[in-house]
Amino acid sequence: MANNGLSKTEKKVAFSLASVFGLRMMGLFMIMPVFALYGQHLEGFSPLWVGIAIGAYGLTQAVLQIPMGILSDKYGRKPIILLGLLMFAFGSIVAATADSIYGVVAGRALQGMGAIAAAVLALAADLTRDEQRTKVMAIIGMCIGFSFALSLLVGPIVAQHLGLSGLFAMTAGLALLGMLIVQLLVPTPISQAPKGDTVAAPAKLKAMIRDPQLFRLDAGIFILHLVLTAVFVALPLDLVDAGLVKEKHWMLYFPAFMGAFFLMVPLIIIGVKKKNTKATFQVALLIMMAALATMALYADNLIMLSIAVVLFFTGFNYLEASLPSLIAKFCPVGDKGSAMGVYSTSQFLGAFCGGLLGGGAYQLLGAVGVFAVALGLMFVWLLLTLGMKNPVLLKSYTLEAAVEGREQARAMATALSKLTGVAEAIVVLEEKVAYLKVDEHFDLREARAVLGSVN
Repeated sequence: MANNGLSKTEKKVAFSLASVFGLRMMGLFMIMPVFALYGQHLEGFSPLWVGIAIGAYGLTQAVLQIPMGILSDKYGRKPIILLGLLMFAFGSIVAATADSIYGVVAGRALQGMGAIAAAVLALAADLTRDEQRTKVMAIIGMCIGFSFALSLLVGPIVAQHLGLSGLFAMTAGLALLGMLIVQLLVPTPISQAPKGDTVAAPAKLKAMIRDPQLFRLDAGIFILHLVLTAVFVALPLDLVDAGLVKEKHWMLYFPAFMGAFFLMVPLIIIGVKKKNTKATFQVALLIMMAALATMALYADNLIMLSIAVVLFFTGFNYLEASLPSLIAKFCPVGDKGSAMGVYSTSQFLGAFCGGLLGGGAYQLLGAVGVFAVALGLMFVWLLLTLGMKNPVLLKSYTLEAAVEGREQARAMATALSKLTGVAEAIVVLEEKVAYLKVDEHFDLREARAVLGSVN
């Protein structure tokens, strides 16, 4: 089989798992642009509880993300994914039938308990060849971005016609559709990909948190999703006050997000061409800070708010797309699963804290206070990037290694590290794999020759 493209099975895996991920994330995101507007009839409604309801899923996601990945190692990927989707559907039904905001919060927390991200990515790794895995992960990543854009379009339209109960009922339906896709379209893996690539190892989490470069990225994704959630507590209400009726919010959100998607492309091209990811990263932060400042200063001006939304999503899209690849570049070889585990936990914890902080700030200080607090946090992130390094452009490989003892594993790692283009090499006896980080001068055939010759 040729290695220069996805096989038929890999394409099926990529698009089916991307659909599952996208349907679930769409169910989580659709509430964001509408809850502050359509939840006002609920008993106990207040800005603080609006924020908690929007972000509640993040707390349970953060707590269960790593354990669910580990359970998928023990009990199988598909059973854990199906269980998580079932829990998500149950939480959606609880929220749909709630007549108080506290019931919606409970439903959102139950939705978050279906923390399947790690298990889905691990299943994608199990079912794909190493040299094609990056493409599959990219397809899943693009689908998550598209699901967010679609949620900004669909959420307001569904809420307008069916109300909040109908919106939550729709998310339950999306979860059940996801279960059907997993059961009928996703192949069942015969073997599992190496754990270091996919699932977090609890013993290594402390080292991932202490790594200064990874810490900056984890803090960054925490702040990014905190700010996103906080902004959506205040922005919908501001838009109504500025003259945009809630039924037409999708007419701003969706075009703004898609326009911002294209506007971020020059940032990516410049960063790659100049080999200065740090500078373009900081430019994206400044764009988001400009957007937040505009939201705070021109709260009653629809044109300025619209410009601010486009700027906000331009910076957000670039940072959201860049952070996972930077995690992969900076993490120690063979520890990608642990590094991504800490990263995902930080992301979901940020969503929860954003709801809490956004709701509290709105209740005490109004919309301007929310945007000002968000701006301050983005400035903290900008300061953190001052010590950020530009990543070396390296590729990762995970290769089978038929090693029988520690001495042989050490000899193999030494031989691999001496090959042209190899920046880092480690052989894990327990997993019988070799993890490599390499540059453009690396020759995969030489590595395979070493793996076949060391005795």
